[in-house]
Amino acid sequence: MTTGHGLDGVADAGAFLARLARLDPAALVRLRPVPGAGRTTLWARLPWGVLVARTVTGAAPGDVTVAAGELLAELAAGGAALPRRRDDGWRWPLPPPASRAVETLPAEEVRRIAAAAAGTLREAVTHGVSGRAVGQRALRDALLDHVAVVVTPDSAPDVPVEVPQRLVQGLVRMGFLGAGDVQVRVAGHWVGLIGPYGAAWSRKVAELSLTPVIAHPNG
Repeated sequence: MTTGHGLDGVADAGAFLARLARLDPAALVRLRPVPGAGRTTLWARLPWGVLVARTVTGAAPGDVTVAAGELLAELAAGGAALPRRRDDGWRWPLPPPASRAVETLPAEEVRRIAAAAAGTLREAVTHGVSGRAVGQRALRDALLDHVAVVVTPDSAPDVPVEVPQRLVQGLVRMGFLGAGDVQVRVAGHWVGLIGPYGAAWSRKVAELSLTPVIAHPNG
């Protein structure tokens, strides 16, 4: 007997899967039902190590992992079948379900930070750094690790929360920004950016000592 994917929010799921497949054609997507809510959270890992999530209507048949491209094709065809399970391919931990907000950022500011990084990459690839040529991959990795925002929570002013550029890029490139604000949240050893249409999470990297672009006292 064929098991159905159980997703009713086909447009939302399709948008998530289409962007994911463009960034990584071989990506996996993990479907995790939200207990008692009739909704499912789709999880995926982007090529630069960030986990992204979007919650859609409909209950998946348990905690299952499939190929993102295969599920996208099934949804696009109007089908209801769950693609072949690839549970053994998922090897990444997820952030804890409980999190706390430490700051709110305007969506336009997040867009500006992402656009500035893209411009810096283009300029460096074209003209080099200090007159010296640098490989595009090395430049990209350095930019992704750069701390874009530093938040100082009221509850722990001596423990700043660093938001790396890789999180900003994950949120923007997955289309999770809208007109609303973006929350910076902390869950255990994870930091996340939560937009109107989805979230991007990564483990905290407190040992990074890069110069931040901006600083936001929690207000």
